[in-house]
Amino acid sequence: MVTKAKELCRYVVTATNKSPRRFRFTFVSRMQNMALDIVESLFLANEVYTGKGARAEALERRLDYQHRAMTTAKLLAYVALLAKEQMCITAKQYEMIAELTTSCRKMTGAWVNSDRKRAGVPH
Repeated sequence: MVTKAKELCRYVVTATNKSPRRFRFTFVSRMQNMALDIVESLFLANEVYTGKGARAEALERRLDYQHRAMTTAKLLAYVALLAKEQMCITAKQYEMIAELTTSCRKMTGAWVNSDRKRAGVPH
């Protein structure tokens, strides 16, 4: 999932580089920062040890990072929709961002489920 988040980040930066200048401090910087936030949250989640002997607080912290990444991905997809409607990005660029954010959310959700199963925590 970190690889997919990096791909999303690269795509958002590339897609927004040619956006009209008037959107630079609204949609462009916001989408780029959200994409970076997703990568950051997943890196932080990945660094939390949840293996044998880990405390329950560690799993909670990891789940918090994972959920933050999923929520930010949802928000990024919404901001991208607004950016498309305002003609900051093209419809094709929006579709790609929507596809990549959905992929990140699904993969992170599967990671959450895997962590919960391993820890014996109900959904």
